[in-house]
Amino acid sequence: MTQREDGFGFAPDEDVPIPYLQRIRDYYQALGYGAPYRWAHYAEVPFQALAKPLAESRVALVTTAAPYQPDKGDQGPGASYNAAAKFFRVYSGDSASDPDLRISHIAYDRAHTSAEDSGSWFPLAQLRRAAAIGRIGEIAPRFHGMPTNRSHRVTLEQDCPELLARCREDRVEAAVLVAV
Repeated sequence: MTQREDGFGFAPDEDVPIPYLQRIRDYYQALGYGAPYRWAHYAEVPFQALAKPLAESRVALVTTAAPYQPDKGDQGPGASYNAAAKFFRVYSGDSASDPDLRISHIAYDRAHTSAEDSGSWFPLAQLRRAAAIGRIGEIAPRFHGMPTNRSHRVTLEQDCPELLARCREDRVEAAVLVAV
């Protein structure tokens, strides 16, 4: 039945979402990881409401983008997946700077999207504009990079406590998490 025939405007039957979760499980199985990948999810969400308005809050930016490492091969916007550019420890940078961050170490759909617009995966400039017009109180003095480890244990026992400690040092009241 065509769109004209059904009158509802439905997409064709073959136009379905990509089975992303199953593709990731299959990918990790092919890498030899034994048990299928298990997505972290919680019955109770560990977030809480802000204690004061966002316009009065200090906001941190947390990203999975990696600092550029010239010795690690092509990391430009059109680069193929580059595992050599991964990082494995939480890092911090000066929010007043414009750091050279890249996302070649992340597996994303390079056929249908681009890494050209760094604002889509590292919106520091947008946060600066939000602070300038009073949408947020201020930007924290540092932004933070969070590794994309495949280990839930490392993420929960090492990376998250380190990230939280850094945010507390900066007296952060809210965080924008940009996971590429």
